[in-house]
Amino acid sequence: MAITVHVGEASSSISSIQPPTPPRKSWKHHVFMSFRGEDTRTGFTSHLYAALKRKGITTYKDDNNLCTGDSISDELLKAIEESMLSVIVLSPNYASSSWCLDELCKILECKNKLGQHIVPVFYSVDPSDVRHQKGTFGEAFKKHESRFGEESDKVTRWREALTQVAGYSGCSSKNQ
Repeated sequence: MAITVHVGEASSSISSIQPPTPPRKSWKHHVFMSFRGEDTRTGFTSHLYAALKRKGITTYKDDNNLCTGDSISDELLKAIEESMLSVIVLSPNYASSSWCLDELCKILECKNKLGQHIVPVFYSVDPSDVRHQKGTFGEAFKKHESRFGEESDKVTRWREALTQVAGYSGCSSKNQ
């Protein structure tokens, strides 16, 4: 399955995606979208969602206003598990949300256990800033470390998840 998405003047291709072959028999959603609402909800993410919908691609996009510090809901965890592919829109404030980071950890768990595919979108961020938690990602982690402790297992898992997802081939909004 190859997907080309046109959002405004920007065009991104997600090519050579083969359906996973995990023990799972069916998926409720083709795509789960992970994003920081304040950065991209009314712009990029809503346009991407509409483009996928026009192509007949069943996409889960949580539109609730989520509060920082709240724990990730069971409904959201289930939606991640029931999706064949996750599109992770890594934007400047993505790492400031503990909710987004918990979601990312669940997505990576589903990749490993269920064969889910992952497509990172580096939206106005450099992949190396994500990988090494520099720039706004570094600033966010200073706050997380002061809140949870520098050696916190949670903070360590989040760092590892960002490092891992930054290593995957994805799409970039650079120069678009």
